[in-house]
Amino acid sequence: MATKKRKAAKKATKRHAAKKAKRPAKKKAASKRKPNAAFMKPMHPTAALAAVVGSSPMPRTEVTKKLWQYIKRKGLQDQKERRMINADDALKVVFGGKARVSMFDMTKLVNKHLKDA
Repeated sequence: MATKKRKAAKKATKRHAAKKAKRPAKKKAASKRKPNAAFMKPMHPTAALAAVVGSSPMPRTEVTKKLWQYIKRKGLQDQKERRMINADDALKVVFGGKARVSMFDMTKLVNKHLKDA
């Protein structure tokens, strides 16, 4: 009876040692995330969009930042429903004639006004 227990104990320690050997090494510290090159590519805005953000070529991320600066400066974000943007005359042209646009739809509509450099 004692020999069976010893054999079982030996098998258990062997399994434990095998599992320990199969474990992957500790992960390296995560490197800083690199920005997507497609977002960083300079794009030319159309004349309608240039009236809002400027005419110089800039990445999509910068276009979005400048658009939000314009919206905040003019107070175009709806006060009750914060995700809606009330377009003024300059933004109506960019938004395809819509008077109110969701902030999620805004980038989709703005991308139509960007061309490759």
